[in-house]
Amino acid sequence: MTIEVEKLRTLQELVGIVRQRRAMGERAVFTNGCFDLLHRGHTRLLQQARALGDLLIVGLNSDASVRLLKGPFRPVLLQDERAELLSALASVDYVVIFEEADPGRIIAALEPDVLVKGADWTKEEVVGREIVERRGGRVVTIPLVEGCSTSRIVRRIMEMAPPQHAEG
Repeated sequence: MTIEVEKLRTLQELVGIVRQRRAMGERAVFTNGCFDLLHRGHTRLLQQARALGDLLIVGLNSDASVRLLKGPFRPVLLQDERAELLSALASVDYVVIFEEADPGRIIAALEPDVLVKGADWTKEEVVGREIVERRGGRVVTIPLVEGCSTSRIVRRIMEMAPPQHAEG
């Protein structure tokens, strides 16, 4: 299976798409994240985000960006794999990969009508909130799914791994 090329877009392409869709009266929703080891918490957030508008754009942290945020042993899945997994979801209309630690530049360019984050963020902490609210949009935080966390999954895998024995 190959990535749905139609869903993975550049920021410049997405600016044009959002402009066209908005001219037709549609609302653009944006969310972002690392989406490393995709789990049900991610899929539920994306489904709920998609229900808030007419198209959902997901900003995906690049591999370098994930390392900045999560440390040298992440991501577990590389950006092309993560982009392909997100693209396979019916709730996701477009994916854009970004290099920075936060999606501020993308939000400024797209000016989404709805900006979505998980409820582990307060609305005041959400990067791009001012941009979205200034143009009449809104910020929505989605409740987290109890027990769903990539870091928790990684820890569980590490705990289950057999101990490494030194050769001697």
